Amino acid sequence: MKIVVIGSGFGGIASAIRMRAKGHDVTLIEKLDQVGGRAQQFKRDDYLHDAGPTVITAPNLFYELFELFNERLEDHLEFKPLDPWYRFYFVNGFEFDYVPDREKMLSQIESINLNDVDGYKKMLKRAQEIFEIGYLKLADQPFHKLSTMIRYAPDILRLKGYQSVYQFVSSYLKDENLRQVFSIQPLLVGGNPFQTSSIYALIHALEQKWGIYFAMGGMAKVVDELKNLMLRQGVKIKTNHEVEKFETSMNSISNIIIKNKPSIKPDIVIANADPITVNNNFLDKQKISLQNRFLKKYAKHSMGLFVLFFGTKAKYNKVAHHTIWMGPRYRELLNDIFNKKILAEDFSIYLHRPTATDETFAPKGADSFYALVPVPNLQASIPWEEIKMDYAKKIVKALSKTIMPNLEDVIDDLFVMTPENFKDSYMTPHGSGFSIAPILTQSAWFRTHNKDDYYKNLFYVGAGTHPGAGVPGVLNSAKVVERIIHG
Repeated sequence: MKIVVIGSGFGGIASAIRMRAKGHDVTLIEKLDQVGGRAQQFKRDDYLHDAGPTVITAPNLFYELFELFNERLEDHLEFKPLDPWYRFYFVNGFEFDYVPDREKMLSQIESINLNDVDGYKKMLKRAQEIFEIGYLKLADQPFHKLSTMIRYAPDILRLKGYQSVYQFVSSYLKDENLRQVFSIQPLLVGGNPFQTSSIYALIHALEQKWGIYFAMGGMAKVVDELKNLMLRQGVKIKTNHEVEKFETSMNSISNIIIKNKPSIKPDIVIANADPITVNNNFLDKQKISLQNRFLKKYAKHSMGLFVLFFGTKAKYNKVAHHTIWMGPRYRELLNDIFNKKILAEDFSIYLHRPTATDETFAPKGADSFYALVPVPNLQASIPWEEIKMDYAKKIVKALSKTIMPNLEDVIDDLFVMTPENFKDSYMTPHGSGFSIAPILTQSAWFRTHNKDDYYKNLFYVGAGTHPGAGVPGVLNSAKVVERIIHG
């Protein structure tokens, strides 16, 4: 069969590889001039910057893609374990290292609140139970049938999936700073910890099981090697191919119209574009399924992202590979971002320093950084083009006053991305960073189905469909589609 994969994020790449391994004629088309989706890399005169995901948390999913063709990932890529995984810095003076050494973790917790040591152990045990079902059992299983949701609903209720992640963590830990440390994970997949289902507590167990890694050369190196794998195995890759619309016949996609390029007639379409974009733009006024109509109108979307990329002419050796810089407010700030949709005066920062692990990202004696700040998506009326550089200066000033002294004097080659850029480059509704939000009523069967309910040859992979955002999520979505197509 002729399979066309639209979009070359990790979900699209994994789908192309898996379908080619099944013997299909596979064409991967991408709007941008290079593959990778959000896993782009910006190459400046002196610095490299990964633009999207920065860590590997389920390395086996990448190993599998090479093993499908009897190749070894180690012949092409080096995944280097990180320690610490994340360093937390709070403006109230609290600091915490989230590390692979369990005893070191417990020792830190003990120094903060002795009672929370036992609470953490119980929390981790419960998170592992959620992981066993929510990830190992269900992450790569199709959920496009309501019967599947009904079958697993008792497990979700037993695991208290109706709780938020913050409620889950707070039932085990009493120290407020520790509650924030161990409830922050949903933000890494676009969710508000006060609204995201406690099923997402499995992220903590996933990190504990396999660790956290950085790919030497960055995510762009991973994309390059997966691209080379596709080319070696006969996948056709077409960049600068922007889909304008689908032509349909009965309940099938019969033709894909490409802007200023010849159209493509598929047997099967696998869309790695955002499902709402597919239904809004590609199908436009044509029929769409009842569930997709509902999500198109009522879906709650993840937050937007404001990202600063910059170098420094000096090294900041005390800054870890990953730092979570926590501002003065937690619940209130998240409420401003997700619910009120206002740009607050304060903020929190996800700071990435790849030169802590891979010095090729900057010249000798220099560092490369990106600072990611959760902000409201474009459902808010924020004039980003007018304010983006002033907002960037506020973030630089905050870092300079705290963990990066004199940053304003040594900063080099700063540029930014706003939610407007996410909308333009990745065609994400409202410029959101992670498609629709991972709340319980937008998870599993309630999320966009991996197999379209109306068009029999249209499938979805990526952040907007089951199992959700994040690198493990989108890679697993390709496994789900493979299971649906091939049983």
